[in-house]
Amino acid sequence: MKIEIFIANFAAQLEETDASIITAETKFRELDEWDSLMALYIIAMVDEEYGVKIKGDDMRNSICIKDLYEIVKARFKTTLV
Repeated sequence: MKIEIFIANFAAQLEETDASIITAETKFRELDEWDSLMALYIIAMVDEEYGVKIKGDDMRNSICIKDLYEIVKARFKTTLV
């Protein structure tokens, strides 16, 4: 699981934000289009792409995309066992 692919998948959910400005350090809640619906899109994308369940608390406890990636990565490894 590579962070670059995770970032690309994250950016693909955004309609109004230029994907080229999305990085691991992007504070996703500061994006203009970020709202609760966008959070649900990300939760669904993570489930579909990685088979990992994340919750609203995971989103709230993450500041940047890298934080969210680390949560998904840790849970992804446990699903492979």
